[in-house]
Amino acid sequence: MIYGAMKFSIGGSLKLAFRPWVEGLENIPAEGPAILASNHLSFSDSFFLPAVLDRKVTFIAKAEYFTSPGVKGKLTAAFFKGVGQLPVDRSGARGAGEAAIKSGIDVIERGELFGIYPEGTRSPDGRLYRGKPGGLARVALATGAPVIPVAMIDTEKIQPPGKVVPKLMRPGIRIGKPLDFSRYQGMDSDRFILRSVTDEVMYEIMKLSGQEYVDIYATAAKRQIADAEKAEKAAKAAAEKNAEKHADKNDKAAE
Repeated sequence: MIYGAMKFSIGGSLKLAFRPWVEGLENIPAEGPAILASNHLSFSDSFFLPAVLDRKVTFIAKAEYFTSPGVKGKLTAAFFKGVGQLPVDRSGARGAGEAAIKSGIDVIERGELFGIYPEGTRSPDGRLYRGKPGGLARVALATGAPVIPVAMIDTEKIQPPGKVVPKLMRPGIRIGKPLDFSRYQGMDSDRFILRSVTDEVMYEIMKLSGQEYVDIYATAAKRQIADAEKAEKAAKAAAEKNAEKHADKNDKAAE
């Protein structure tokens, strides 16, 4: 009941304001369990995808979304709770991963839709990054549930980092045909199988999204970008300091 009310109020408002276009809705089963594996461009992905589906989809959400302060934090927490999203404390990486997998299996065993972002975090630059083999593949192989690739399109342009007011534009969602990995069911401890399953799903997401694929993890890319920005700031500060020294020397010479 809470889910229906939240979907009607927030989901309806999103569809009215942004008018997202959708392709492949027929690939979502009318009933029964399935895993929706999506690329991750924006915080809003977890709002738009549930808004266009007739069925409830449960994502694993980081615990900070449920505990952030302020009005925005309370609204975000209310939305995630209302649509049945599950908080996971990511402070301990291994424990968080196991908790997410267990939660995903529980959702599937209830015959529901489980949503997951195989990249593990939002793309820092709009490209598609290597999928992490833990959550997605382990839930799929432990349950035998079909995996449905999903591509979110242009959601990162609605509210880029640093922008408070979202841009009114039409994002897109492409939903691919279900992938069957039941032949590997029970092999969720084989790391080579986990990698193969994950790569196959990421390839399908790439075809749907048209994104450039980068064969490193998004977390590593974010570190590289942060390190590059840090180095650039340090170089700029050093150049300014050097310029000040030269200016002081010129002033003294002029005296």
